[in-house]
Amino acid sequence: MFCLKTEPFTDVQTIKGIVFPSEFKFRALLVTGPPGSGKSTLIRNLGGWSEEGYVNLSMNKWWTAQSLSLRPREIHLGFPFKGVKEALAVFEPQWLEAIPPLQLDFDRICIPPVKRHFWSVDWRKRYAFEFILPPAETILKWRQKRAKSGSHYVDKDILLSQIEQQLHIYQVAAQYLTEQGLYVYIRKGNQSEPLRIII
Repeated sequence: MFCLKTEPFTDVQTIKGIVFPSEFKFRALLVTGPPGSGKSTLIRNLGGWSEEGYVNLSMNKWWTAQSLSLRPREIHLGFPFKGVKEALAVFEPQWLEAIPPLQLDFDRICIPPVKRHFWSVDWRKRYAFEFILPPAETILKWRQKRAKSGSHYVDKDILLSQIEQQLHIYQVAAQYLTEQGLYVYIRKGNQSEPLRIII
């Protein structure tokens, strides 16, 4: 089983009662994670952009998408998977019903270019990706409670094994984006401390 290695940041700052890395810039924040991880709660607490965004990581120049222009905000990620033409979010039926579970296709994940000139945009540092990744059991309890209200169709008949696999995809993606030079950190709950990914 994949294990994401992390450590606490040594220098932190507090913004609106929430702890962030000291080098973090508020207007760079993009919050992501599997359904029920606490993304919307964190964005509400920060007074960020309330509408959810979507980013297809296999789309060329996704980093220039209009959906990323308003920050901080919550985003869902569309991932490329081996043997599947279109990118999928982990709450889509095609992903949930796949047997065996679909595997990420790293070769199809587009990565922003390296900053080459003084005046060019440093796309790899433009955004701060916060991955909220609580324990699967915690997410299951939240989603079962939310399912009773019927507010989120993705919570219907959700299984712990599906949540564990969703977390796995996000953990692997977080490490890969970190390895590619993007600014990424994780949080194990919307009130917990930020953690640096060790690569």
